[in-house]
Amino acid sequence: MRSLDQVYEHDGFTKAERRKISALIVDLARDLIDEDASLKALYNKYSGTDFDREVALQAAEMKSRLEAALGVDLGDDTDDHSEEALLQRARAHIEQRAEKKAAAASKREARRAARQKSPKQLAAEAREEDEQAKISLSIREVYRKLASALHPDRESDPQERERKTRLMQRVNEAYDKNNLLQLLELQLELEHIDQRSINHISEARLTHYNQILKGQVRELDRQIHRVETTFRYTYGYQQFGALPPDAVLQKLDIDIAALRHHVRNIEQDLAAFDDFKDVRRMLKSRPALD
Repeated sequence: MRSLDQVYEHDGFTKAERRKISALIVDLARDLIDEDASLKALYNKYSGTDFDREVALQAAEMKSRLEAALGVDLGDDTDDHSEEALLQRARAHIEQRAEKKAAAASKREARRAARQKSPKQLAAEAREEDEQAKISLSIREVYRKLASALHPDRESDPQERERKTRLMQRVNEAYDKNNLLQLLELQLELEHIDQRSINHISEARLTHYNQILKGQVRELDRQIHRVETTFRYTYGYQQFGALPPDAVLQKLDIDIAALRHHVRNIEQDLAAFDDFKDVRRMLKSRPALD
């Protein structure tokens, strides 16, 4: 694009060819301004307009249409006139409406379900709530023990205080995430659980721990599935079934080779701009402008 800007004033170009160069620069700049804001100057120079003013006008038109269609006021954010920002605000309004409707429907359904539930169902729900309370208590118990043993303010040695501060940060992070597994790992790491103490953990407490850890395993499986799904979508890996590393690396090598080939083509195109005759041949291959 900048190469086209440099050759634009060449005496050998006709007016029609210069119009083609202008149109090409404007098209390229419009597509790439989001990546390089400095291209606005080139866009303004060859389009005869102002890019920011055009964006603001287009956003104002879209805002008016969205407000009329949704029956809402999208506000007046002077810091961002982009269409994407308007769409995000419109989407937020739609989601808020949907959430309110869903919340109201959920309350109605809960009231209806409560009236219809049998004493047996209510008792089962009470047991489930009690079990969840015990699980949360288990996590709090482990956290309190670690916090008591690691509290840095109780340590007089500067180096040990710094070490405990770092460890306490890890404990707090694990507690904030409700991660019993990590808390238990920290206990083992810090030798706060030895074989003797493990032998004296009650069966009931072990059952609580196992239930929490099983839930965390399920959540990790869901996270792995989300990561794999995003990876497949991003990199076009459409095969079903397992996602073996060797196959992924092989496809990655293919993509890298294709990108390198594309880069070489771009470099060849850029080199052509250094030759006035090549530029003219390129312009002749483009359709004439009205």
